[in-house]
Amino acid sequence: MKKILILFLFGLWLNTVSAQQASDITGIWWNDEKTSKIEVVEEHGQFVGKIVYMIPEKYENGQPPKDDENPDPALRDRSVVGLQILSSLKYSPDDQEWQGGRIYDPKSGKTYDCYGWFEDDPNKLFLKGYVVGIKWLGKSTEWTRTSLN
Repeated sequence: MKKILILFLFGLWLNTVSAQQASDITGIWWNDEKTSKIEVVEEHGQFVGKIVYMIPEKYENGQPPKDDENPDPALRDRSVVGLQILSSLKYSPDDQEWQGGRIYDPKSGKTYDCYGWFEDDPNKLFLKGYVVGIKWLGKSTEWTRTSLN
């Protein structure tokens, strides 16, 4: 009986230790191409992300690239550095993923519904952008945790 109780308590502890927290998504992330760093923060119970760094090789005439593919002509002259590309993600503890978000792709000027999750490594964030509410109709990307420096 003692062994069963010990195993049960160990299982409970292990489950608690390995459980994700909503704030696990916060931090600085390299995009999948390692050309931009995105900072994810919590704002009013939702998670948002903005580009905080871009490798100098992507600069044009010494300046970060512009949001020139934006569907709104008035926004095409803004820098992609400082641009919010991730919005409205909310953590679902039942599904252990961040859902209901939107992700903007400055390369195409398109915005997609998205959700995010971790698999085995909390330093690898998977995000999937999709269209028309169909999750399997989309593209996944993998971001890697880093620092601003």
